[in-house]
Amino acid sequence: MRIIHCADLHLDSKMESNLDRDQAALRRGELMETYERMVEYAEANQVRAILISGDLFDKPHIRKEYKKRVVEQIVSHPEIDFYYLKGNHDRCDFMEEGIDTIPSNFHMFNSEGWVSYTCDDVVITGMELNSSNVSTLAQRLVLDSAATNIVMLHGQQSDYDGKDGAEIVNTTTLKGKFIDYLALGHVHKYIYEPLDDRGVFCYPGCLEGRGFDETGDKGFALLEINDGKIESEFIPFAKRRLHEIEVNVKAEMDLQGAINKAKRLIDDVDPQDMIKFVITGERELDDELDITRFVRAFENKYFFVKCYDRTKTMVDYDSFLYDKSLKGEFVRLVQSQDMDEDEKAKIIELGIRAIMGEDIE
Repeated sequence: MRIIHCADLHLDSKMESNLDRDQAALRRGELMETYERMVEYAEANQVRAILISGDLFDKPHIRKEYKKRVVEQIVSHPEIDFYYLKGNHDRCDFMEEGIDTIPSNFHMFNSEGWVSYTCDDVVITGMELNSSNVSTLAQRLVLDSAATNIVMLHGQQSDYDGKDGAEIVNTTTLKGKFIDYLALGHVHKYIYEPLDDRGVFCYPGCLEGRGFDETGDKGFALLEINDGKIESEFIPFAKRRLHEIEVNVKAEMDLQGAINKAKRLIDDVDPQDMIKFVITGERELDDELDITRFVRAFENKYFFVKCYDRTKTMVDYDSFLYDKSLKGEFVRLVQSQDMDEDEKAKIIELGIRAIMGEDIE
């Protein structure tokens, strides 16, 4: 028996923090298409059930087309059971709008207590968390020790940084509760760790990375269940990957040298991917990095490219020691201040550029 465990699809996200309007619209469509491709994958690989551990959608008001397409996949695949547990972003009852009868293969949970379903030889149990039930969830969970038990929750496991203030899932309190697989949602990276001597907990991460805090492979967990034993494999599935590439430069390296080094660092990056370059290292005081030109060297070869200058400016204080110009006076004044050396260098750089009549943004 096979089961897909996914979470944090965030369908109908705005996607405009990095992208222009057309790119954002394209990415919104791609998020939905990846959900549809995942269901096609389930059909092709004889997957019995799909667990959605929260944040299927991204906001309360979802486009009608998106809700319709989600429902269409459920209705057109009656051989697959869908288990949907709302997350902290899910605020719409998409199945209740324009649907005469909720499909028999669609199953939900609530926040009033634990709800269990039997899917072939597996018992799937879940509860939607809120501030009223989170402290007592473990005490209220009663499972059959002889069954193969999957438990679904959406929240922040206390050992990891999460997003958007979801309720805390204290996995310590869930030890010894006869859980074989704890199917979590909320953390946007893949995590698979032991829960206790019997079971494991897993965050499958998000299906598609939306920002550069979600770099690397994204996808879902594929569970293979035989004779009560659960084995899990992470399946990379995103259409595009996001990459953060550090380009460390030396003071004597010109812009073309930095571009050439960056090209060597992205030899294996797919042209359809998204890249954020972070330029680090040192540069001379009067050597300004042309970030616009740097980005132009890549932007027509990849779906999206951005760049941040995180270099440190080298300042030879001794060269200004006896300089009687305004620049010398300014450098000596800043140098005498009690502050961090990097902060001094940045102030001196901006000050000298202003003295020389440059526009300071």
